[in-house]
Amino acid sequence: MHIHIHMHIHAPAGIPASHGSPGSCCPCPAGPSGSGCPCPAGPERAGCHSRGAHGGIPQLRDAGGGAAGSPSRRITAPRARRAPVTPGATTAPRARGGLNRAGRRMGVAPLPLPRKVAPARMEELPVVVLLLLLLSLLLVPLVLLLRRRRGRRTPPFSLLVVAGSGGHTTEILRLLSCLSESYSPRHYVLADSDKMSEAKIRSFEQKRAETFSESQFSLERIPRSREVRQSWSSSVVTTLYSMLYSLPLTYKLKPDLILCNGPGTCVPVCLSAFLLGLLQIKRTIIVYVESICRVETLSLSGKILYYFSDYFIVQWPDLKKKYPKSVYLGRIV
Repeated sequence: MHIHIHMHIHAPAGIPASHGSPGSCCPCPAGPSGSGCPCPAGPERAGCHSRGAHGGIPQLRDAGGGAAGSPSRRITAPRARRAPVTPGATTAPRARGGLNRAGRRMGVAPLPLPRKVAPARMEELPVVVLLLLLLSLLLVPLVLLLRRRRGRRTPPFSLLVVAGSGGHTTEILRLLSCLSESYSPRHYVLADSDKMSEAKIRSFEQKRAETFSESQFSLERIPRSREVRQSWSSSVVTTLYSMLYSLPLTYKLKPDLILCNGPGTCVPVCLSAFLLGLLQIKRTIIVYVESICRVETLSLSGKILYYFSDYFIVQWPDLKKKYPKSVYLGRIV
């Protein structure tokens, strides 16, 4: 690649620019060989003409060896020297559009990219997820256990027991013997004409007081709702009459739990507690345990309270098949 340079050499101040021949630095009209040249003779004069100008301006030579003032020849620019590179020093990137040594245009050298951080191994991810799942499985039961302990009802737990004549009272007392002292006080409700049940209850509580000194109980009486072999039509009237006594009694005691096993007296008591729950006065849990004598069919009290009780317990598997709501626990008395 050749560069054309047009240079206009100006003479120093006080010397006409028209003196001298083309390509000569001598201001004399006759040139360096004339007799009127003011340059000193000898080596100084030869050095003047070799430098090319009095002002120290060097003559540019073209590729053919001619002078720079020749209009028909191309002149090449002098090659610049490269600065020495100090070891360990960083060099600035070349400007866009610069020239390399071969005279070709070159762009800015790209900066070195930072090294990529190696990604985490994919094999470690499933292990971390598995550890988190195991930790959550261990924490959830502990949290549920703590909540259950906080949500437990603190004693005393008021209990209302409906006793009946004959074998009903014996069975219900066997169930009570398995309960802890947290179920206190215990309120026994029995028919006003039942004398046998009262004696059994007092005997049971005396033995229990030997084990639990703080045992408390009370005896409450209401009219009998149905006598033995009484007709169903008349039983409705007597049951409503008994309910007039059981409703204020249930409201006064406000038990947390009612436990009964089939005597006729339990029907008005359980209906009264169910009514108090509907009125948002007192929510009472009703647990009905069918007598072990009932193998294939329910008693009349069981058929009524099957729809009102919270837990209906049977002691034979055939009754469980007929009544899906019931709970079969085997023989419990």
